[in-house]
Amino acid sequence: MDYNATTPLEPEVIQAMTEAMREAWGNPSSPYPAGRKAKDIIDTARENIAKMIGGKPQDIIFTSGGTESNNLVIHSVVKHFHLTHASEGTRAEPSGPLAGAVPHLITCTVEHDSIRLPLEHLLEEQVAAVTFVPVSKVNGQVEVEDILAAVRPATCLVTIMLANNETGVIMPISEISQRIKALNQKRAASGLPVILLHTDAAQALGKQRVDVEDLGVDLLTIVGHKFYGPRIGALYIRGLGELTPLYPMLFGGGQERNFRPGTENTPMIAGLGKAAELVTKNCEAYEAHMRDVRDYLEERLEAEFDKQRIHLNSRFPGTERLPNTCNFSIRGPQLQGRLVLAQCRTLLASVGAACHSDHADRPSPVLLSCGIPFDVARNALRLSVGRSTTRADVDVVVRDLKQAVARLEGQA
Repeated sequence: MDYNATTPLEPEVIQAMTEAMREAWGNPSSPYPAGRKAKDIIDTARENIAKMIGGKPQDIIFTSGGTESNNLVIHSVVKHFHLTHASEGTRAEPSGPLAGAVPHLITCTVEHDSIRLPLEHLLEEQVAAVTFVPVSKVNGQVEVEDILAAVRPATCLVTIMLANNETGVIMPISEISQRIKALNQKRAASGLPVILLHTDAAQALGKQRVDVEDLGVDLLTIVGHKFYGPRIGALYIRGLGELTPLYPMLFGGGQERNFRPGTENTPMIAGLGKAAELVTKNCEAYEAHMRDVRDYLEERLEAEFDKQRIHLNSRFPGTERLPNTCNFSIRGPQLQGRLVLAQCRTLLASVGAACHSDHADRPSPVLLSCGIPFDVARNALRLSVGRSTTRADVDVVVRDLKQAVARLEGQA
């Protein structure tokens, strides 16, 4: 029950990838039939990904995954600021609001490392200024007013994840977007840079409907292996190169309109396109199934361990969350999350983000940011159900947890 870490490939995805390996081996840039076939597969995949998020195919570029997509966004806004506003501020208006300014970026304290670490690196290099807005300890969300309060004259990007990978809490992206759009109109009149809005949608795709028009974002990160696709990704850029600037990090053969050169990985792209097609077709059914199983899991936990003993770390009053995610703690001095998992015979789960699995017994910084007490956060387990998880699986897992807890308390 660790489907927020990764997901298996759907059989149709494997079939699409296998067929592409066998039949579309040509270089997509080649004019002869084998090359054209590969290019057609890539074009279809691009259309399917655009359809999944309500965007246009020409606004999608393929990347190696979420980390590259997120870094590409950050790299692009910083470069764009330096190429435009920094020079304007120093030459045309030596005493203006941007004089000597570095680009300013806003994010929150519960982002994935592929956002947090590039931003910390820019801070260390003194290439940019960054504000890490804390999330509310009441609802686990970043507050729209706190984002707005962090804006400065040199602000050029707000990047907030769509759904948190540990708690499943869904962030108020469309509200942030509406406020930033209104603010951008005032900023334009003052000659200040446009603030772009980016969301990392890695955890939300395939679990709930995601629509770039409803969200109002300029950039959105797509990660295949979170929705039963292969380990590549894509980036949505509204009005690529016209409305929204993008600057390549790599230089080469000109693929992906020079924004992301390198001979395209046709089989992986075919798989990503098929996974997106399945999400478009079945998302409502996936969401309903996962919500039913997750809710049953929480019912069983409270019934078997007693409500006083179980703390549901991801259930905040009035806050929407992903339909598949249950982050909880079993209270007790010997019941740290890692120790409980080590005693489990059948349950495969995590104590938080898979990419933080080397953090020993320190509680999750995400849970601490959300106001979960230290002793409770230290005992946290993150269970995330998938498309094939059943209520019978939940029964097995809850029994396994009970036995693991009994063994640990018996040792004590």
